[in-house]
Amino acid sequence: MAIGKYHPEKIEGKWQEIWKKSGCFEVEADPAKPKYYVLEMFPYPSGKIHMGHVRNYSIGDVVARFMSMRGYNVMHPMGWDAFGLPAENAAIKNNSHPAEWTYANIDEMREQLQRLGYSYDWRREVASCRPEYYKWEQLFFLKFLEKGLVYRKNSPVNWCPGCNTVLANEQVEEGLCWRCDAEVEQKDMEQWFLRITDYADELLADLNKLDKGWPERVLTMQRNWIGKSYGAELTFSVKGSDRKIDVFTTRPDTIYGATFMSVAAEHPMVEELIEGYEKADEVREFVSKVRNMDRIKRGADDLEKEGIFTGAYCVNPVTGREMPIYVANFVLMAYGTGAVMAVPAHDQRDFEFATKYELPVQVVINPPELHEKGDVLDVADMSEAYADPGILVNSGDFDGMENEAAKKAIVEHLDGSGLGRMTVNYRLRDWNVSRQRFWGAPIPVIYCDACGAVPVPEDQLPIKLPEDAQARSDGKSPLPGMDSFVNCDCPQCGGKARRETDTLDTFFESSWYFLRYCDARNDDAPWDKEKIDYWLPVDQYIGGIEHAILHLLYARFFTKALRDTGFINNDEPFEHLLTQGMVLKDGGKMSKSKGNVVDPNAMINHYGADATRLFILFAAPPVKELEWSDQGIEGAYRFLNRLWRLVEDLQDVLQQAKPASFTDPASEAAKSLRRKEHETIKRVTHDIENHFQFNTAIAAVMELVNELYGVKDELRESAPQALSSAIATALTVLSPVAPHICEELWETLGHDTRLAEQAWPAHDESALVLDEVTVVVQVNGKVRGKLNVPNNAPKDDVEKIAMEQENVIKHIEGKTVRKVIVVPNKLVNIVAN
Repeated sequence: MAIGKYHPEKIEGKWQEIWKKSGCFEVEADPAKPKYYVLEMFPYPSGKIHMGHVRNYSIGDVVARFMSMRGYNVMHPMGWDAFGLPAENAAIKNNSHPAEWTYANIDEMREQLQRLGYSYDWRREVASCRPEYYKWEQLFFLKFLEKGLVYRKNSPVNWCPGCNTVLANEQVEEGLCWRCDAEVEQKDMEQWFLRITDYADELLADLNKLDKGWPERVLTMQRNWIGKSYGAELTFSVKGSDRKIDVFTTRPDTIYGATFMSVAAEHPMVEELIEGYEKADEVREFVSKVRNMDRIKRGADDLEKEGIFTGAYCVNPVTGREMPIYVANFVLMAYGTGAVMAVPAHDQRDFEFATKYELPVQVVINPPELHEKGDVLDVADMSEAYADPGILVNSGDFDGMENEAAKKAIVEHLDGSGLGRMTVNYRLRDWNVSRQRFWGAPIPVIYCDACGAVPVPEDQLPIKLPEDAQARSDGKSPLPGMDSFVNCDCPQCGGKARRETDTLDTFFESSWYFLRYCDARNDDAPWDKEKIDYWLPVDQYIGGIEHAILHLLYARFFTKALRDTGFINNDEPFEHLLTQGMVLKDGGKMSKSKGNVVDPNAMINHYGADATRLFILFAAPPVKELEWSDQGIEGAYRFLNRLWRLVEDLQDVLQQAKPASFTDPASEAAKSLRRKEHETIKRVTHDIENHFQFNTAIAAVMELVNELYGVKDELRESAPQALSSAIATALTVLSPVAPHICEELWETLGHDTRLAEQAWPAHDESALVLDEVTVVVQVNGKVRGKLNVPNNAPKDDVEKIAMEQENVIKHIEGKTVRKVIVVPNKLVNIVAN
């Protein structure tokens, strides 16, 4: 009976229901089986998935299905990064609770993902906004607090007046809020911090463990973000007071050339420095302006250098020079101590600043070529700072030393008087986890006038967000005004107390979700440690490059902190990382404002899930950007129809066959088809195993289908087993990419097992051997002869046989043979001149 026309909407729903009812993708920890944990970064439930999601999750699904067919116990979970500002802003707009918007979006997006046929174990689904999830991160917070990894301090923060909350640095774009475009301000606030800097050395060193599994680009970005630098901390006294300013510098060799000091606008000593200064208000105005600048811009090399004199001076500890102290826009509190000894002769930023404000320049490093001539670099001849190595001059007892050797000698000299010491500095700063919005996990701390900040007892967890909270139109959190939430009893003294109304940064939830998947329904603990030991680390993690620093760094930190608090045994969370490229349309990133969005639902409705998946994986390698093409998805759909028609056409002669099961080719056509079949298995296996080159793997299957079309009429009667085997192979190796159509056609062939549970085929190397090898003779770069010789001897003998051929001897006689290239089973290339 004919199988009829290809209707994706009919077969896709059918197979999704079969997989669901059979629990096909549900797995448990099993020490007797090798495990493989594949994970895509979980999405924010914004309402609908987009093509970036489809690409990310299709990559992960192919990996999961492939590894399962290779015999691994594969865990492939999905969940929702469900706290955050968008839900709260939507609730304000709709006068509802953020939970309503969030859970409705989760339902819609889950349905979309299921329509694409992804092999998720939905029993493990988590949503970070559910109390049964954030209960455990509240516990982690308490354990971190107990261990000293959590602390509270007053700190300058990015404040968005539109969203009424603190923003992380990466949430500030060009000085504006990433959500509402309000101009971001700098405010000093009491905030909760995690001591990620305690792990700076380990986070940096352990990147070496990841160098074979992570992209070098990501490793470099993390190294730069941590920003370890060796140098010295030097102390400068403030003139006329007992105050001192510490500076960090990687160039202590230039201290004799320091002629002024620059401090950050956020430096805590600014108010003390300008006390009594007649222009103090001008300084405050400048400080306010600088503090509200975008921090990325402030650190840029091309920033126009600006500053203002504070009215105060400090004293150079080696020269005794009185150095004016400036507030400068390019100095950041986030690096070093927030104060810089300015050496304009040997630092370009300081040179530009000194030139602009007519400050003194003192040369202390002389270029070696001038030193050899007995000359010294003249400030009058300088158009830029001299930042290269050289010999010290104008540096007292250290004159004549090479500057690298002088670094240690000068610091040792200052160390003797308590004015300097060798030290290490990091760009990395502790993680501010406080947020002043409602839709987040409540911080489990209580404030008591008598006892201070008191941790919530563990048996009172979770501290739940109130379900009756009403979002405020001004964007402020409703929590501080809710007496039913705020007012409580102190756990220590029993007196009246108040709950913390800040909530945790949403990065907190995404830093450990991959652990909860391992035991997602455990109500008594965050997880069973034996399950973590089995499943961790994640074998393959997949997500966008935009998460290369903070999410991945925070997840690495969390893993180490949870290890040190006894929850897990792992050092690193993700063994391999793939950062997929963006999906573009009309040359730009898809966005509603540009009107170039492609709706996955529309594609599934028109072409089916398999064609959508096939195109998104075939159009480009996963790490490259992908340009959406309407013609491309139509081509994918046409190919699946072609595959369908092939089976339909041969249905009467096809037998129930396993992939690569045909072994007795009686004709040249059958032999050629068998060779192409095994070549396809080899290529697809290699391309998926090596950097997930799905596009070339799919191309190999397309070539096999083309070969089948070319020989089907000839082999229909003479070798139907060859056709059956080749088609079984095509369906099997294509099934991770287009699972629904392959399952349907597999069933059509009479199989009562599912392809998803079929073993991945192995190629037979002997099937790839050609009966003859082509011999090519090149003389002076031109092909002079081509012939075939039998391919029935070892590699060295084939070369010898080729060289003895009459036509070869004729062409190389009197010539010098430069090299002979032998491609086993294919080619002998003789190069002469």
